[in-house]
Amino acid sequence: MNIRIAIVEDETDTREMLVNLINGYEGYSCVSAYKNAEEALNNILLLEVDVVLVDIHLPGKSGISLIEQLKSLVPKTQFMVCSSLEDSNHIFSALKAGATGYISKTTSSEKIIQAISELHLGGSPMSSQIARKVVASFQEHKVIKNDSCKDLTNREFEILEFLSRGYRYKEIGDKLFISVETVRKHINNVYKKLQVNSAIEAINLMKR
Repeated sequence: MNIRIAIVEDETDTREMLVNLINGYEGYSCVSAYKNAEEALNNILLLEVDVVLVDIHLPGKSGISLIEQLKSLVPKTQFMVCSSLEDSNHIFSALKAGATGYISKTTSSEKIIQAISELHLGGSPMSSQIARKVVASFQEHKVIKNDSCKDLTNREFEILEFLSRGYRYKEIGDKLFISVETVRKHINNVYKKLQVNSAIEAINLMKR
């Protein structure tokens, strides 16, 4: 078995550490490493890569946007986030984009290699603290009881929840890695589906 791996990480020390770590294990080879998403997007398509380790915060395009673009182009390649960001918004945004694993940058060298192997074999490795947040999010998820809200998409309901917590359009866009205009379009769709004219009306309807 030889697992071919690419790395997308802007921090030079971390990128070099990962390259040396992977190449130091028999059966694992780092075939390329990039400091930004744009470089990765232009080159990974030309390589036969099994696994891509991706940081989220990159200069320019985010790691989540990169995963979303590449996943449709190389569906057999597996993507795993390796990030210091451990909040539920980033976790679920990455998973929705196409990542099938999510580990913390504090993960030990041995466990990083184990996670790569597990991912390649069809698993979905996550650091324990990441898995705990995924479980907690499901446990805290609100069940929609109001029939008026049943036609909302997951993204529309997600945006409505952010509005109910006081987030502004730009903050919602930053959280979900979408533009303010896209947020505005989703909200307009919510208003039409719920037959309301304001965010307060929509939020009140959701909470009934």
